[in-house]
Order: sequence, then structure tokens, then C-alpha cells
Amino acid sequence: MKIYILLLLLCCNTISSFVVVNNISPVSTKKTNISSKITQQQRHHDTLICRHAAATNAAAAATSSNTLLSSLTTNPLLASLFRSAGQVPLLQSMGLNMVLFTLLSFKLKSMLTTAGIIHAFVLGTGLWNTLGYKGWMTCVLYLFLGQAVTKVKFEQKEKAGISESRGGRRGPENVWGSALTALICAKLSTIVGGTSIITRIPSSMYRLAFVASLATKLADTFASEIGKAYGKTTFLITTFQRVPAGTEGAVSLEGTLASVVGGFLLSLYGYYGVGILTSWTAVAVSTVSAFLATVVESYIGATIQGQSKLFTNEVVNFINTLVGAILAIVIGGKVL
Repeated sequence: MKIYILLLLLCCNTISSFVVVNNISPVSTKKTNISSKITQQQRHHDTLICRHAAATNAAAAATSSNTLLSSLTTNPLLASLFRSAGQVPLLQSMGLNMVLFTLLSFKLKSMLTTAGIIHAFVLGTGLWNTLGYKGWMTCVLYLFLGQAVTKVKFEQKEKAGISESRGGRRGPENVWGSALTALICAKLSTIVGGTSIITRIPSSMYRLAFVASLATKLADTFASEIGKAYGKTTFLITTFQRVPAGTEGAVSLEGTLASVVGGFLLSLYGYYGVGILTSWTAVAVSTVSAFLATVVESYIGATIQGQSKLFTNEVVNFINTLVGAILAIVIGGKVL
């Protein structure tokens, strides 16, 4: 019996020692459980606060958006300026472009010459007057993307003598060579319904041609600038003879792939960004038309441009965009 008592005391002593060494006690365990419960409650409380704050912010954002939409629909001037169908009165378009060009003046000065800014203002007014903010934004996207790709390895291209002049800034000739076709298509989209061949073409086809013309010019810019910067092998499109990068009519694999990307980006924005195009099929038509027109431009550059003073770079650009627009109307008339 004494032996059992001694063993029991020994076990109790061992357990007590273990508890002391490991700081375990009924009181500490209880305190730990209480602390854990408090921590869980605090986390739950913090989570509820965060959810409430997120919901409040979302509600505030929705309220702001609704307020803005309400202003656009109830304020006569704003409703006129930002009408989805376009055809904004000329004086309103001019006034709004004055404000926008003033706000963007710092950026525009790095992209356009002074004369180029003036001509771009006329272009912007015409586009807002016909297709509204949708046409204006599409053209601005072309300008910004075209300028961005022009700056790719610009110093390298400048040393090789194949860079754009004036540090890549565009002048009046560049503005109209690139976007005159787009402005014509935008205007024609508002006067359809007559008896002539031109006015019998649906307005939707002219809007497609508008996007395709700008997609064509962006595809050409991507092909030229990326080809100059990264083209490993450039050859003349007519004879497949190897020529230096930057030669008129020269093409490269890198530049050709870049042209497809450029045309697709602009076409995608015309559909997904502003809704001028109404289907993925229209995006495909615009992209294909842009690519084919770029091939035609390369052929003109290889055969005619260097042999006639009439075919300046700007004239060829206009022909390029015109071909893109016509192809879009012809192909779109078949598949849309």
C-alpha cells in the first residue's frame, strides 16, 4: 500500500513539474481560451467594419456615377455634347474642343507641331460634330498609340537616319494624310439616304470604314516603326530582294506581325471601347482591311513613290487609308 502511495505521489510530482516547466496551469489555459475568444471576436468585428466600409464606398461610387449620368441626361448642353449618336452642333463641338485641347496642350506639344495642333483642332471639331465623342476618342487613340510606337528605339533609328523628322512630332501634312479619309467617312455617315451611289451606302458601313481607315494608318505605323526597330531581315515586297530597313516598300516579318496587332487594337477599341462597331465580325473586317491596305501601301512605296514627286509620303498615306476604308465597305457589305 505504501508503495502505491509513493508511486502516486511521484506521478503527481512529475505532472506538477511538467506543468510548471511548460507554464501550463488550469488558470493559464483558461486565460488563453478567453484571450483566443476575444481575438476571434475582434477579428470578426474588424471584418464587419471592412465590409461595411467597402459597401459604403461602392454605394458612394454608384451614387456619383448615377449623378453624372443624370447630369448628362438632364442638362441640355451636356446631353447634346455627349449624345451617343453623335451629330453634335458645330459651335458646341468647337467650344468643347477648345477646352479639351487646352487641357491636353502640354502633351500635344510633344506630339504635334504648332501648326499640327491647329489642324488637329479642326479635325477634332469635325469628328465631334459628326460622330461625337466616339469618333473623337478613336482618333485620339490612334494618335497616342502611333506616337508611342514611333518612340520605340527612336535614338537608334535617328542614328541610322530612318526616324521620323522633327523628333517624331507630326505636322499638318501628317494630320490630314492620316485622318482625312476618316473625317470624310464620318461626314458621309451623317448624310446617307440620298439617291447617289455614295449616299445609298448604309451609315453603319461608313462608320466601319471610319474605324478601318484609322486602323489602316495605325497598322502602317506599327509595321514601319517596329520593322525599323526590330526587323532582322527586310526585303522589297515586289522582288523579295534584301534591302536596308527604312527603304520605301520594304517589309519584314516583325513589321508585318506588328501591323496586324496595330490594326486589331484600333478595331477592337472601335467595338469594345466606344461601340462604333457593333460585332466581332466588324472587328475582323476592319482588321483584315487594314492589313490588306498596308500591303497595298508597301507595293505603292516600292513601285511609284520613289519615282514621282506627286506621290509624297502624305499622299501615299491618304491613298492607304482610302483603300482600307473602301475594302471595309466592300468586305463588310458581303459578310455583315
